[in-house]
Amino acid sequence: MLTVGDKFPSFDLKAVVSGDIKTGFTQLTDQSDAGKWKVFFFWPKDFTFVCPTEIVAFGAIEKAFNERDTVLVGGSIDTEFVHLAWRQSREDLGKLTFPWVADVKRELCQALGILDKNEGVALRATFIVDPQGIIRFASVNDLSVGRNPDEVLRVLDALQTDELCPCNWQQGEAVLKAA
Repeated sequence: MLTVGDKFPSFDLKAVVSGDIKTGFTQLTDQSDAGKWKVFFFWPKDFTFVCPTEIVAFGAIEKAFNERDTVLVGGSIDTEFVHLAWRQSREDLGKLTFPWVADVKRELCQALGILDKNEGVALRATFIVDPQGIIRFASVNDLSVGRNPDEVLRVLDALQTDELCPCNWQQGEAVLKAA
């Protein structure tokens, strides 16, 4: 699996940004939103049980990511049409506006090293990528356990200070000074 300090892989994938079949599709690449921080989070499959809890939770704080000049991107190995159908089938998912990439060929997931060896689906992986395309945070959960989007936001805040931040540091608190 790629980790902190590695370059996030190049990609060019279809993505879904809404439940509208006429305007909901877009093309997303590693060059999209150049110069911004990015949070990529992957889930195993659409139409499952743990995944929507995470996706909705990320969506609930999308504005906070945007306020930090950070783009939120979700994704799985499902097609863009499955993503669209899932957004259309659930009101809470249909309200979300951040893109969901469709890594149907599993090329991005494979390049990241996040394909589950038994199931062939994306692991619950999260990456914070800086404006230069370097991974600054990487985390993976077991397929059965959802992640905490607030913790991802906390880590992003810490990374954006470019300072030493102690355990459980929160935005606005003092940072550590090297002696």
